[in-house]
This record gives sequence, C-alpha cells and structure tokens, in this order.
Amino acid sequence: MLAVGHEIRSNITSLYFNDFNMPGILYLVPNTLGSADTVTAASLASILPEEVQALTARLGYFIAENAKTTRAFLKLINANHTLSSPLQGINIAELNVNTPATALPALLAPIQEGQDAGLISEAGVPAVADPGANLVRLAHERGIQVRPLVGPSSLLLAVMSSGLNGQSFAFNGYLPTDPGQRSKRIKQLEERSRQEKQTQLLIETPYRNAAMLEALANHCHGNTLISVATDLTLASELITTQTAGRWKTHIAAGKVPEFHKKPTVFLLLAE
Repeated sequence: MLAVGHEIRSNITSLYFNDFNMPGILYLVPNTLGSADTVTAASLASILPEEVQALTARLGYFIAENAKTTRAFLKLINANHTLSSPLQGINIAELNVNTPATALPALLAPIQEGQDAGLISEAGVPAVADPGANLVRLAHERGIQVRPLVGPSSLLLAVMSSGLNGQSFAFNGYLPTDPGQRSKRIKQLEERSRQEKQTQLLIETPYRNAAMLEALANHCHGNTLISVATDLTLASELITTQTAGRWKTHIAAGKVPEFHKKPTVFLLLAE
C-alpha cells in the first residue's frame, strides 16, 4: 500500500511539473553589422546597449547561423560582461538556409523545458532577411515568449541615411542573377515605387555589388534616386544617394563606391 501511495504521489508530482513548467524566453539578440574583428570591445557599446550585452552574457543556449562566428561575437561580449559559462561550454545550435523545417522543434525543445535562449543572425537583427523568422513563428505557436532586443538593422539605417521616403518602404531581398530577369524586376520595382511613392530596398551578394549598381543605373529612369549604403556602423561606412543618370555617368568614368565584397543595401525611389 505504501508503495502504491508513493507511486500515486510521484505521478501527481510529475503531472504537475509537466503541466505547469514555464518555458524559457527566446531572445532575439542583435549582432554587429561587421565581423567581430572589425569591432573592439570598447566600441561595442556604441552598437549594442550595455543591458543587451549583459543579458546576452547570461544566456547558455544560442541558435545561430554559424557557430564559429557566434563564438567570436560572444568572445567580444565576454570582454565587457563575463559569460555564464566558459565559451566552449556554451551550447550553440545552428539554423541556416539549409536547416529543414522538421528540425525547428528540436531547436526549441530546451526553451520549452525552461531554458532561456538567444537567436543570433550573422549580422544585424535576427529574423529580418534571416532564416530565424520561421523559428520565431513556431515559438509563438508553441506559447514561447519572444523578446526582441535593441540593436543595429542595416535596412533601417539605410532608409534613415538615404534621404528617400521613410514613410513608406519595402524590402525585396535579392533580385534574380539572370540579367534579363533582373532587368525586368528592377523595372517592376521602379514602377511600384513611382505609383506608391515607396522606397524599394534590396540587397546583393557582396561580390556582385558593382554589377547590381550598374544594372540599377542602366535600367532605371535617369531621375530615379538610387542610394548605396555600405559597411553601416563600421569605420569604412559609405552612404551615397544620386540619380540613376549621375550614377551612370560615374560608372562610365570608373568612379564607383569602394564596396566590393562589402555588405551593401541598395535603395531606389522613382519620382
């Protein structure tokens, strides 16, 4: 009888904790816009608030695009705020464009068991132009609290500094690499911009920046404004806004921004 009573109590206790164990929080942790070796521990405060750094330091589980670069970022954080565990002991699970949807529940499992976690993108804020968006959606579906932390967004910084319409803008990601399809898409975006008076944002693989600027200059009307924002928040930051006609003239003269292999946001606004 005693054994039976003990088993009943154990089952009740197990049910109680399974039903009422609170899940952890999924923090959306902003990263620097450049690689860790382009930022010093002293300058990190101008990019990420101290409170964000301190909260990041106390987390023991991260979901990131790349474990190696995330460790470099956490090493930078550790220079200002001691990490909760030795760097090599921190659990970093990878989530990138090759991660199947079927793997997402396992990434959330530690959070559902009560552990707080940080979602980190390769650069800037996670879940914007980033594979983490699907994980955030699943977290909401499973009742996990999601908390975004303050940090740099290259897209918003580009809009702010472009002089283009900041009341209405749209991010379009990458354009087709095929020249014909890319030309068609540029003309569609320019027409949408003209009709809706809306700034259009796009990005390109950094080694194709020159080809993208040339395509924009060649396929947009001469008075369409095109802004190029490179290496935002870094010492090498460069932001230039000119008409397509002027860009075309500069390109013909060999005067293009120093943006080869550098992260760049392109914006256009048709008059």
